[in-house]
Amino acid sequence: MKNQLSFPIFALLLSLAACSTETPPPTTSPEKPTESITQPDEKPSTISTHVPAKWSALTGWLDDDLLPAWETFLQSCTVLAKQPLWQETCSLAASIKQVNNSTLRNFFEAYFVPHQIIDNKGSDEGLITGYYEPLLQGSRTPSERFRFPLYSAPDELLVIDLSDIYPELKDLRLRGRLDGRKVVPYYSRGDIMNNPEKLSGHELVWVDNEVELFFLQIQGSGRIKLGDGEILKVGYADQNGYPYNSIGRILVEQDELPLEKASMQGIKQWGQQNPDKLNNLLQQNARYVFFRELPADLSGPIGALGVPLTAGRSIAIDPRSIPQGAPVFLATTWPNTDKPLNRLMVAQDVGGAIKGGIRADFFWGFGEEAGEQAGKMKQKVKMWVLMPQSYTSSQLARH
Repeated sequence: MKNQLSFPIFALLLSLAACSTETPPPTTSPEKPTESITQPDEKPSTISTHVPAKWSALTGWLDDDLLPAWETFLQSCTVLAKQPLWQETCSLAASIKQVNNSTLRNFFEAYFVPHQIIDNKGSDEGLITGYYEPLLQGSRTPSERFRFPLYSAPDELLVIDLSDIYPELKDLRLRGRLDGRKVVPYYSRGDIMNNPEKLSGHELVWVDNEVELFFLQIQGSGRIKLGDGEILKVGYADQNGYPYNSIGRILVEQDELPLEKASMQGIKQWGQQNPDKLNNLLQQNARYVFFRELPADLSGPIGALGVPLTAGRSIAIDPRSIPQGAPVFLATTWPNTDKPLNRLMVAQDVGGAIKGGIRADFFWGFGEEAGEQAGKMKQKVKMWVLMPQSYTSSQLARH
């Protein structure tokens, strides 16, 4: 049978049930759905189709200020220009001298074709949430106040890529550790929280709030303010391989929170009111994120594409549906409102819970205001991916 796995590799997949797709850094608000494990025979075309559209179909296209998105797209081109299918487009973009909305709109309309994304159920509407870069209080040394560590990726964490042998596994990475000669799942969040000695020596910094640390892991990047005023920037390094599990959904299912309050802010408040239940709740999300220290002069956190993210113009997407680095036009609304938010964005990131043909995570930037918007964003969205004229829909589906 086509795409059928041999027994040895199937057994390995079962033994490493804690697995994930390639490089999922920032993930956002707690009500994201549980991440599904990518099946070996799951192709990009099974989660979405891409239908060429007229520019007039893009709601609000003529009203958007394209300048911020343009700078973000040029960041993408530092990576895309190395790929044959993007070389000409990025070269043309770099040659533009007179940068204004009229020039940019003409450029996109001349050299790109918008493709509306349709999911595998035939719908043109999906979900968009938000993420941001939080600020935590911390110290480079532990103390009674600063007792919750951020860890760097441990040397014993294995990342297994079998795509050279089994191309059908190209979207799948297994993570685990060696137990003698046997590969077993890596430690879960509960294992790490209850047995911190397992990661002794991998502490980057300690912070003073366990809930804020949990949400830092969900965001995937952030800043730590140290006692001497130094701001330490940290970003996603790796994760332990377990699927993301929404603690907001768990609280709703247990009648601890009503659905309308299962936001990041609502969960933080619940944690303050129920400290005796908090530890057990956090362990229900077995996924655990490891960090690395980032250069202090970065303009933004580094996304999965390898370039700094731009507040209000970068999104995380499912790369099985949308190519990394591509411009994407969104038609949605501002968080918790019906006010239109129609904007050209750039796909520069992925997320452990960002799964589906029409699914995106909107990067709001740094600080409390960004956190407010990100925490309450859960809107309906329509999406068009902008691809060079040389692309066809069939090529896009096979990217």
